[in-house]
Amino acid sequence: MSDPFEANCEIVIAATIGEEWSEWFDDFEITPRGTTSLLVGRIVDQAALHGILGRLRDLGIPILDVHITPESAIGSNR
Repeated sequence: MSDPFEANCEIVIAATIGEEWSEWFDDFEITPRGTTSLLVGRIVDQAALHGILGRLRDLGIPILDVHITPESAIGSNR
């Protein structure tokens, strides 16, 4: 049985950063999009999500959007 907090996560930030930051953000895929960037990856629990959000806060990068899709929701659509 999977952890109920495991989820896919998309975060849109108001900064342009490149894939070289991926390791610092738990190996999320990073896609620059003009003046924003999209971070996409998997979080294993709420602490992992807070860790990523905290790193963005520490860098002073505004968070524009966070979208979480729990694994249970993904599995129910298969």
